[in-house]
Amino acid sequence: MRPGAKVKLKEWPTLVKEVCKSKKQYHKLLEAHVEELSELQRLHYASDRYAILLIFQAMDAAGKDGAIRHVMSGVNPQGCQVFSFKQPSAEDLEHDFLWRTTRCLPERGRIGIFNRSYYEEVLIVRVHPEILRSQRIPKVLIDDKTIWDDRYRSIVDLEAHLHRNGTRIIKFFLHLSKDEQRKRFRERIDEPDKNWKFSLADVHERRHWKHYMKTYEACLSGTSTVHAPWYVVPADDKENARLIVSQIILDTMKKLGMKYPKMDKARRKELQAIRKEL
Repeated sequence: MRPGAKVKLKEWPTLVKEVCKSKKQYHKLLEAHVEELSELQRLHYASDRYAILLIFQAMDAAGKDGAIRHVMSGVNPQGCQVFSFKQPSAEDLEHDFLWRTTRCLPERGRIGIFNRSYYEEVLIVRVHPEILRSQRIPKVLIDDKTIWDDRYRSIVDLEAHLHRNGTRIIKFFLHLSKDEQRKRFRERIDEPDKNWKFSLADVHERRHWKHYMKTYEACLSGTSTVHAPWYVVPADDKENARLIVSQIILDTMKKLGMKYPKMDKARRKELQAIRKEL
C-alpha cells in the first residue's frame, strides 16, 4: 500500500479473482514458486549481504500459519527461522516493547519470519488497554493521545535503521472478512482434527472486531513506508493468498541483485590443491 495513505479496510477486498482456475493449476504454480524461492534462498545464504524479515499480521483464522508453512516449505531450515510472539514473559516486561522481537531479528544471509510481531504492541494492546497498564511503564509516559503515535514512530525508526543496514522487511496483513472467520471457526469446531486450533479466547476477540479494524487502519496508515510497505493480501481464499504472498517475496528477493561469491586466483589454487589430496 502507498506510504501515508489513509486506510479504510472496508474499501479493500478480502476476496479477489483467483490466480488459478483449478486445484491442479494452483499446486503446479505454488510448486514453481516454492522451487524458485528455494533457489533464491540458497543464493541469499551464499551472498551473505542482506537479511530478510517477513512479518505476518492478521485476525485469528486468517491463514498466517498455512501461508508460512506452504510458501516456505522448500526453504532450507538452516537459513530460515520462524518466531511466534504470544503473551510477553516477565522478562519481556522488564524491557521496552521492541526488545523481545529485536533479539530475534535475522542475520545476514538468513530469512526471519515473525508470526505476529512488535505490531501486536499497537494492535492487541490498543484494543485491550489493560495490557498496557501491566507493562510497568511510568504513568507519566502513558498518554492515550500520544502513546500510539509515539510507538508508530519507534517502529518506523527501527525499520528505517534496519533497511539502512541491509535488512529488507516485507509486511503482510492477511485481510479476512468477518463472515469468513465465522466459517473457519465453525470448521475448527466441527472437524476433530482442527479442534486444537480453537479456543474460547478466539470468540472473545471476535467481539472486538470493529475496534480491531479501526486499530489496524491506524496502524497500516501510520507505519507503511517506502522501504517497509504493508501488503494488504485478500485472505478469504487461502490458496490465492498463498500465491500472492509467495509472488511478493520472490519479486522482492529478485530486486536485491544477489550473486554467488566469486573465487579469486588464490582461492581457486587452494581448492585445486585440496582436490589433489582427495
